[in-house]
Amino acid sequence: MDTKILDELHDSVARDLLAKVKSGEATASELSVATKFLKDNGAVHEVITSESPMANLLEALPFEEVSH
Repeated sequence: MDTKILDELHDSVARDLLAKVKSGEATASELSVATKFLKDNGAVHEVITSESPMANLLEALPFEEVSH
């Protein structure tokens, strides 16, 4: 499969989730999906560039960062 298509899909999902979270209208289920999306993609502040949709989504989620 063309990686460009996968990259575009990934970007689109991140943007859609971000829009829902930023609107303040995300349901608990949608917040859970957004959190899982970030976790499944290894999203941590250290590996996400500031201009990526995942960074924007990570910053918009209403959760505090947990230290282990």
